[in-house]
Amino acid sequence: MIQLFLFLLGNTWTSEIVDLIYCDGDEVKARRDAIYNRVPFLELCVPGMPSGIDQLNAAAFPRLVKTHLPIHLMPASFWEKDVKVIYVARNAKDVAVSYYYLHKMSSAMPDPGPWDVFLDNYVKANVCYSSWYDNVKGWWEKRHDHKILYIFYEDMKENPKKEIKKILQFLGKEMSEAIVDKIVYLTSFEVMKDNDMANYKTIPTEFMNQTISPFMRKGIVGDWKNHFTVAQNEQFDEDYKRKMADTDLHFRTEI
Repeated sequence: MIQLFLFLLGNTWTSEIVDLIYCDGDEVKARRDAIYNRVPFLELCVPGMPSGIDQLNAAAFPRLVKTHLPIHLMPASFWEKDVKVIYVARNAKDVAVSYYYLHKMSSAMPDPGPWDVFLDNYVKANVCYSSWYDNVKGWWEKRHDHKILYIFYEDMKENPKKEIKKILQFLGKEMSEAIVDKIVYLTSFEVMKDNDMANYKTIPTEFMNQTISPFMRKGIVGDWKNHFTVAQNEQFDEDYKRKMADTDLHFRTEI
């Protein structure tokens, strides 16, 4: 069976959770390699680094892989296989901020320019992966037709144990409360930030310069309030209402 896990931000967190589940909560096993090798990034293609496809082809079953691709770009074979998807969605404002800092520190991303320019491009879908709205809505609409567990970053922050139990049930895995509690602890932001097998510090500086911004920066809900001006927030909200008017998908921007 191929296990395919998709994420919108928070992907390293969920990757670590799922890998620990398959390691039965064994911290030593989970630290056997960097997270980007344990859970390859499907569309990764950076000169000087193995591609995500190459890593996936070399992986043993069950295979764990992550992607940010919108649903309409998934290959036809994806739907023909016995695939399980965990889709983690995060509110649009915090995604914009997190994505901005990723652009600043990653050489694989284009220069974002100043915050106001990047936010304007983000709203207009002139960024990598295009529209946040199309991505979250596309997977939301498919969740009843395929094996898709759709969860929210904000719910994970509010009650990680509850969401980890949802993942366990979805994967058909059983674990003791003690192991679940251990996974909650090992995948907390504070622990993962100090775990070099999870924090991307093993990536060379020329690819990810964490002196500009750490890969694991804050891991909170509501950091957008420290970046959006009043005018930007009002304009964003008006645009958001128009673009989300055709869906019953709802997000929280604070908890």
